[in-house]
Amino acid sequence: MLISQDALLIVLTALIFDALIGDPDWLWRRVAHPVVWIGALIGWLDRSLNREHWSSALRKLAGIIAVIVLVTVAASTGFLLQKILWQTWGSVFWLGLLASTLIAQRSLYQHVARVREAFGSGGLTAARRAVAMIVGRDPEQLDEAGVSRAAIESCAENFSDGVVAPVFWLALFGLPGLITYKAINTADSMIGHRSARYYSFGWAAARLDDLVNLIPARLAGVLIALAAPLAKGSISKAFKVMLRDAPKHRSPNAGWPEAAMAGALGVALAGPRRYAEGLVEDPFLNAEARHDATPHDIGRALRLMAAACGFEAVLYAALALLL
Repeated sequence: MLISQDALLIVLTALIFDALIGDPDWLWRRVAHPVVWIGALIGWLDRSLNREHWSSALRKLAGIIAVIVLVTVAASTGFLLQKILWQTWGSVFWLGLLASTLIAQRSLYQHVARVREAFGSGGLTAARRAVAMIVGRDPEQLDEAGVSRAAIESCAENFSDGVVAPVFWLALFGLPGLITYKAINTADSMIGHRSARYYSFGWAAARLDDLVNLIPARLAGVLIALAAPLAKGSISKAFKVMLRDAPKHRSPNAGWPEAAMAGALGVALAGPRRYAEGLVEDPFLNAEARHDATPHDIGRALRLMAAACGFEAVLYAALALLL
């Protein structure tokens, strides 16, 4: 399926459902979330094919095979589900509802908002605990500015990975595109590390994730930049910082929404960060701006993200009207 009016109506339905319902805890406590099933398959492939006594080349080949199996299963599952649901009354409604479970507008907003709220209810200690739920860096090494930057960066990067990219692939290829993207992205988060265990085995997952996020990450940056006035920022400044600084990021994709966010907020993001595996010496994005991000800036970032989600919905609605 390439972009069609039906596909765009499914996209809009999914965005509305996700904005209104999100990820209800009462449901996912009773039924395993689709990402849990994807993670279980990735875990099985890891245990079955990632053998420590194998050579680096053999482990890389095993990782390629694992990704092929994962993509095949994900695409086939999406195809079968879509074929079944197309036969039902109200197919667009049901497909949109199912697709909404793999989009993260509301849940991302809530997770980032909890960090800001934690500053008010429990101070820095509570904020560190809250931010540890959404980033991989060592929270005990973060001061108020560090926690605030981490939350803002997570907001920007996950807007791309959790909202723009899944919707992009849903619009292009329907449910098979959406589920396949989520499988690739989940594999990258689970095995796409540069640790000793995954450096070779996770190579294919990491490179494929870079590829499928190439366009969505840049689109996410554009949407954030366009929302800059809602955080009392400048659209032109956000675009300038994004185009100048995005290539400085160690990720070929994450730098685009993060640099746009940095320019829109007028703060410096990224820079040196300490993870479990050690210190990452990255340059700052928007380095000339202030480095002391605050909890108030987290709130501004959330306004930007919410507006960018709205712009995305308007974009797909406009495309639906044109087809």
